[in-house]
Amino acid sequence: MRYSPEALTAFVETVSCGSFSAAARRLRKSQSTVSTAIAHLEADLGFLLFDRSSRQPVLTEEGKRVLGYVQAILTASERLDEVALSLCGETEARLTFVLSDTLHPDVLEELMVQFDQQFPHTEFECLIGEDVDVIDLLQKERAQVGLIEARDRYPTDIGATRLPMQTWMGIYAATSHPLASQQQLQWDQLHTWRELRLNTYIESENHVARGPVWSAPNYLLLLSMAVQGFGWCALPCALVEEFAAEKPLVQLDVAGWPKAISIDLLWNKKSPPGVAGSWLRYHLQQGRVPE
Repeated sequence: MRYSPEALTAFVETVSCGSFSAAARRLRKSQSTVSTAIAHLEADLGFLLFDRSSRQPVLTEEGKRVLGYVQAILTASERLDEVALSLCGETEARLTFVLSDTLHPDVLEELMVQFDQQFPHTEFECLIGEDVDVIDLLQKERAQVGLIEARDRYPTDIGATRLPMQTWMGIYAATSHPLASQQQLQWDQLHTWRELRLNTYIESENHVARGPVWSAPNYLLLLSMAVQGFGWCALPCALVEEFAAEKPLVQLDVAGWPKAISIDLLWNKKSPPGVAGSWLRYHLQQGRVPE
């Protein structure tokens, strides 16, 4: 029996999100579409996957047993798509790469030099994005490959691999800022002063603002705001070294900082990268942050 890929995806996404409504939002479909797809899958299988007697759907014992098999089927399908693109040998006329400001500038420079040598006739577009904005651009197929600060989970339609590189993040303020002269600051002390942070974080339930906040969509804008003395900010150390040389910022003495951040490379499983995008993906998987 052949099972609908949409139904299998709806099942895995519902398990991941914890509800039909949350899965529908992530898949950009209506809740009824997701519920119907799962109901059809249950009819094809001959048993219930979820116990719907409580407020949130709970996996049945049968659902728990088949979950791994469904995930394996979807993974195999994704790999088949990648192999098919590789065998076709089609190089994209245009590749859009959405990257985080956390990527070390030297890594980006080396990447572009190598890409130009490998694909001189492919148009290369760079977009800057952070956090959920990167995922959104990939899901909308506005970009083919993206970089993001590592997360624990991603939507089922997003492929991810952890890169063998990390970036250092520090807490910075302008030399004129009152915090610049203080030693051994605790995290809670910072929240009496204005924080400059990514506005994608502002919208996240896991990053509730605890003090006055100004926001911007990327780290480079936040760096500019920090240089002008508008507040303190967590910034990639390499970005500060690259762009704040003339008006230096002070790295604040905060417990636990600076700290290393892992980076994930993402792509849309439904429209996996072609030859050029796959080359970029594997090139970054071999990379490292320069000393």
